[in-house]
Amino acid sequence: MPANFNNAAPFYDRLSRLVYGNTVIDAQAYLMRYIRADSKILIVGGGTGWILEEITNIRPSGLTITYVEVSANMMALSKKRNTGANQVVFIIDAIENIFLAADFDVVFTPFLFDNFTEQTAQQVYDHIHLLLKPNGLWLNCDFQSTGKWWQGILLRSMILFFRVVCNIEASHLPDIEMHFEQHDYKTIAEQTFFGDFIISKVWCIIQR
Repeated sequence: MPANFNNAAPFYDRLSRLVYGNTVIDAQAYLMRYIRADSKILIVGGGTGWILEEITNIRPSGLTITYVEVSANMMALSKKRNTGANQVVFIIDAIENIFLAADFDVVFTPFLFDNFTEQTAQQVYDHIHLLLKPNGLWLNCDFQSTGKWWQGILLRSMILFFRVVCNIEASHLPDIEMHFEQHDYKTIAEQTFFGDFIISKVWCIIQR
């Protein structure tokens, strides 16, 4: 059975704040300033959808957003969010099952890849990569290990919890940086949070 966050939807945001305070929110909000006016945006794995309201606070109109989330319960919460005058299309499915036009100005993947094995992460990454325009921006935030002892403990606990509750397949963090580098993306901004355990990056694709 594939991973699904239906079971975690009722308490996901509260659990995040309990463990990480506001840093998970801050890490995603940091990236929102790089969304240009009138952009066409793909959000993959948006969770409870609070990020839609964060985007709307910055860009209350003019955006075209495709919002992809595999969990029906997460999507139900997302659809209740204020999206202003922006146009939002909601799709309940795994991104690798969806075929979209390759014309997105911005891709946003918040804490997506930490759910996957290396093999699945590569498949998902390659699928999303093809949807981004040349000179488009890929906004990504996720966990990283910088060698601090407490990061390993927290990471193993987090993965075990979500393997049991949500059936995620990951047993460790995949090397997503490698995929960006192999596809010749350029880092144009980055910031770390929660003792460097969370990293937010803005990547730009120059050419295909």
